[in-house]
Amino acid sequence: MNKKAIVLLSGGLDSMLAARLMTEQNIEVIAVNYFVRFAMCGGADSSSAVKAAKMLRLDLKVFDITEEYLEMFKNPRHGYGANINPCIDCKIFMLKKAKDYMKEAGASFLVTGEVLGERPMSQRRDALNIIERDAGVRGILLRPLSAKLLNPTIPEKEGMVDRAALMDISGRSRKPQMALAEKFGIKEYPTPAGGCLLTDPGFSNRVKDLIRHDSVNVKELELLAVGRHFRISDNAKVVIGRDEDENNMLESQLKKGDIVFKIKDKPGPFSILRGSLREEDISSAAAIIAYHTKFKNENSLEINYRDAFSDTIKTIAVKPASLEMVENKRL
Repeated sequence: MNKKAIVLLSGGLDSMLAARLMTEQNIEVIAVNYFVRFAMCGGADSSSAVKAAKMLRLDLKVFDITEEYLEMFKNPRHGYGANINPCIDCKIFMLKKAKDYMKEAGASFLVTGEVLGERPMSQRRDALNIIERDAGVRGILLRPLSAKLLNPTIPEKEGMVDRAALMDISGRSRKPQMALAEKFGIKEYPTPAGGCLLTDPGFSNRVKDLIRHDSVNVKELELLAVGRHFRISDNAKVVIGRDEDENNMLESQLKKGDIVFKIKDKPGPFSILRGSLREEDISSAAAIIAYHTKFKNENSLEINYRDAFSDTIKTIAVKPASLEMVENKRL
């Protein structure tokens, strides 16, 4: 074995500390980041990892694994967590990818920032063992923050890594990590409140609704992170932009069959109806859209609508929806 390791760098504090503990021991670190556009920790890009790598002065390899991940996500072997988060299968999936890249990069072991007992689903002792086994990384996966509480790995046994200089952190408290960050002079890192979108109850409800009513694909999953979503009927959903950025994002994600809405002669959100051309669904969508304007107390609003790829505009007059209706339809 050589003194070269692949470190899975999410950009969170734990992974930053794991990387730093390796460089402190003169281990050559290759930082990698795997991200999924609709799910991953830290959001739908690798900006946190890029920032962390720059701070740690590490080269970073970024891999978009969205399409491959989706197949696992649809039917995770070890199931979902409290929401729709396949945490154990997610870890296994990424470690398999990292193990493959380890060969290409000429590294001899893998490093993650996992902490024993920090996450209820994927960081229990039994779950850590399952992840190692199913990813085929037993003995070559080092978790420096909890290493003294776990079985020694090959790089420790062979003396490449000094086990005495590793940590014995466990549980959900962040105080030990924050103290270690201060020791290393790491002053900027994401707050622990962040996390995978799939662990968020609101986002999970949208995903479950998508699975019940529509085909699950990357584009539909990406849309779930944008705007306000309402289930109008079994065949129809309306999405309403909350600001100019979301209005633009919605417009960029239009597809054939979508209906576009805008308030006539008044400011209002960009909104789309997806899945139905029925008059009753168009009327319900328009009423909910009208509620999300500063004119929601008027008796009637005129709303323009058109096929997403047509210039032919139609107009419908609706009474803005009631709060009860809005809440009943909200995802």
